[in-house]
Amino acid sequence: MIDLIKKTLLTGVGLAVMTKDKVEELGRDLVSQAKLSESEGREFVDNLVKQSDTARNEFETRINAVVKKTIEGLNLVHKDEIAGLQARVDDLAAELKRHQDSTTSHN
Repeated sequence: MIDLIKKTLLTGVGLAVMTKDKVEELGRDLVSQAKLSESEGREFVDNLVKQSDTARNEFETRINAVVKKTIEGLNLVHKDEIAGLQARVDDLAAELKRHQDSTTSHN
């Protein structure tokens, strides 16, 4: 029974989005219901917390990949590209001003 509950939790998104405190609380409840010894219970809760951390990291990685792919699909300009273009515009504006100043001083 406890293995079924554990597998159900670990395969779902639920465990990934639970806080550590909630995972520990759930683990203690399951330990109590399964009437495990103190060492078995501690091992179960520790394992559940580790599994939760792993699930959370995998979930975040997947979400980040989907978001990145979606943003790339939108074909948006990256802020580094905008900064580069701004620098080029500033350089050209300075060059134009120097050219205008040299033209004005020759007249």
